[in-house]
Amino acid sequence: MLCFAALAGTVVLMVLLGKGSDIARARATCTEVEIAILDSARLSFVTKSDVKAVADKELGVFKGKALDSINLKKIENAVKRTSAVMGCEAYMTDDGILHLDVTQREPAVRFKTPTGGYYADERGFIFPLHPTYTSDATVIEGDIPLNIPEGFKGEPASREEAAWLGDILGFVRSISSGRTWKGAFSKISVDKDGELVLYPVKGKERFLFGGPEDYEAKLARMERYYTEIAPTKEEGWYKSVNVKYDNQIICKTK
Repeated sequence: MLCFAALAGTVVLMVLLGKGSDIARARATCTEVEIAILDSARLSFVTKSDVKAVADKELGVFKGKALDSINLKKIENAVKRTSAVMGCEAYMTDDGILHLDVTQREPAVRFKTPTGGYYADERGFIFPLHPTYTSDATVIEGDIPLNIPEGFKGEPASREEAAWLGDILGFVRSISSGRTWKGAFSKISVDKDGELVLYPVKGKERFLFGGPEDYEAKLARMERYYTEIAPTKEEGWYKSVNVKYDNQIICKTK
């Protein structure tokens, strides 16, 4: 009987403590907002002031607000709508500090158009250029076959555009990851037919690449040109090298 009474007393005490904790939290207010850009050593698309401005605009000033009135999920979603933000984790600590841990989108490619341009990350998510910071991502310029309005962020609207972008990203990975093609091109452009033209850093040839599909086979034909065909002629002998057709390397002189 005594054990039961002691147990009941313990339960009552725990309930009272829980209620006291809830009351204390309801009365507690946010003392500060601390923002961490977790990958700021590599990227500079998002600043702490950018995140603070977005959060304040969407949900009001947090400092002084009751802790139980702060919707952390809503804060996260508001910050993630910022174009270059990949993720946001919002949480409170016992001292009343609201923490916002932010990660940025890393561009895989930068598209340069007559009216400006935009980035795409490794997942095919498109987001605007930054007004003061430029990534060293691979640049592709010209008649980009993507219908992207100014300020757009998101994925391409059509399957055709998404497929083209996916092939471009695969192509960029191939020329960026290995020693063979990394830094090999001074310019990559897209002509009016949506086909790539590659301009190497060394040599005067231009490579007619066709569309970005089957990029591995086309790069293999380019490598074969450099190892088997180019050494047989003097530098600058060929004006263009067409590698867009299966099992063919079509070279044209000046």
